[in-house]
Amino acid sequence: MRLRVLAASVLFSFALVVPATAHAITNPQIPGLQVALRAHGYYRGPIDGIAGPMTASGVRGFQRHAGLVVDGVAGPLTRGRLGRLGRPLFGQRRLLMRGSVGWDVSVLEFFLRRRGFHPGHVDGKFTETTRQAVLRYQRRHRLGVDGLVGPQTLASFGVRGAVAQPTRSTVRGHAHSIRGLLSYWARYYGITTSLVKALAWQESGFQQDVRSKAGAEGVMQVTPQTWSYVEMVLLGRKVTHDANGNIHVGVAYLRQLLHEFDFDLRRALGGWYQGPWEVRAHGLYPQTRVFVRNVLALRRRFS
Repeated sequence: MRLRVLAASVLFSFALVVPATAHAITNPQIPGLQVALRAHGYYRGPIDGIAGPMTASGVRGFQRHAGLVVDGVAGPLTRGRLGRLGRPLFGQRRLLMRGSVGWDVSVLEFFLRRRGFHPGHVDGKFTETTRQAVLRYQRRHRLGVDGLVGPQTLASFGVRGAVAQPTRSTVRGHAHSIRGLLSYWARYYGITTSLVKALAWQESGFQQDVRSKAGAEGVMQVTPQTWSYVEMVLLGRKVTHDANGNIHVGVAYLRQLLHEFDFDLRRALGGWYQGPWEVRAHGLYPQTRVFVRNVLALRRRFS
């Protein structure tokens, strides 16, 4: 994760810290935030899933009005104050149906609209129009056609939650070395161990005390923004800031990128280095292609 001089290098951070440059920050949860802010009168822009200046300004304005710390971060306290439309995050609720209201419904409606299945207004309310859009989507994607948005339909949108978390005792047995932790979390998330080790070696040479000028740190060179995204969206809990936590966060994020790019390894590694939004918008930059080639070469060495 080294191209952090680009604004998009914040990747899928849920912390809405808007950089000075013109690039936008994307996050699969952002439509839910925009709908909730709009309902409270703090956002007048389009529901586009892009955390640009208007979205961040809306968060700060709402926080100021609600008597919260004005940091531009849509954390649990801010989302709680947003009311019914401020929760739960997309993927946390296992079943959405007609009558459901919330942040996750807003995200669902946004995804349906972006894919050409018109759910009516993107407003966080699962109406009959929403249900009909879900039915059309399910037929097109050969899912169970019932108008209910359960785990199978949720997973089809590509926003994957992490698997159940291990106990401390299961991790402790692997904590004797960086290599042991890399192997443990690779197996835990179902990723080839050689790929995880290759990425970690390319980023830091397995050194936990490495820190980049942009603040990326540890074995996996995780930025604070990516760490926040993994905690809040993928894991739903805080992770300790040590070697074990750094590797856990890095591998969980790599797993998300693999799913997001349909297991296209080159694009997933490109998303790691350059940011997934930039990969979709511009393809792999020359510097990114070099990074990807290096990781793939190292993967053969670690096989």
